Amino acid sequence: MNGIHDMGGMGNFGPVIREEDEPVFHADWERRMFAVAHAITFTVPFGDDQLRREIERIKPADYLNSSYYELWFRAVTTILKQRDVLTDNDLENYNLGPQQDLHPEALLVEDVESVIMGGVETRRPDAEIPQQLSVGDLIKVRNNHPYHHTRVPLYCRGKIGTIVRDHGIFVNPDSNSEDLGERPQHCYAVEFDSQVLWGDDAEAGTFMTIDLQESYMEKATD
Repeated sequence: MNGIHDMGGMGNFGPVIREEDEPVFHADWERRMFAVAHAITFTVPFGDDQLRREIERIKPADYLNSSYYELWFRAVTTILKQRDVLTDNDLENYNLGPQQDLHPEALLVEDVESVIMGGVETRRPDAEIPQQLSVGDLIKVRNNHPYHHTRVPLYCRGKIGTIVRDHGIFVNPDSNSEDLGERPQHCYAVEFDSQVLWGDDAEAGTFMTIDLQESYMEKATD
């Protein structure tokens, strides 16, 4: 979907100021939010695609005025409300809502570190998916503007690039975010000339590589 979250290539937001010796967490509640967000997925099944979907639905003014973990809090609470686990009254009174539909596999304390370090694998190497594109192909990114979550950046839509690597088969974040199934497909690294993406003001002879799902593009005809 198009929204304020897709800020690549936008201007007038000022320079990115790096915080010297930045801590991992700026407050204890951020540490707790990180832990809770990971633990909840073992009882209320959802993934990064659903989390990103809800973050992208946050109103632009609220998005820009929220910190990183505030965005997580807003998204997770929305998902829990959708799953009838949490209500506004529960939030006000710090109570957990109905639990009869929760997934039975809870995350044990001793497993937390290994789970976080290991992450979640979305590659599906055993899937038999016909390959429509190949390394070396000149492609054009489809200029689509879906109402749902998508991982194709706005700034490369409609632009022409070259496939330089086939990463293999991965879950399709677009369909997965809408709970329509994994629909795995090939994911490619696509190289773009910087001036194709940013215009003549970009530095000549420089390139940018973007990972894109096969359904995001087609072979270029011009």
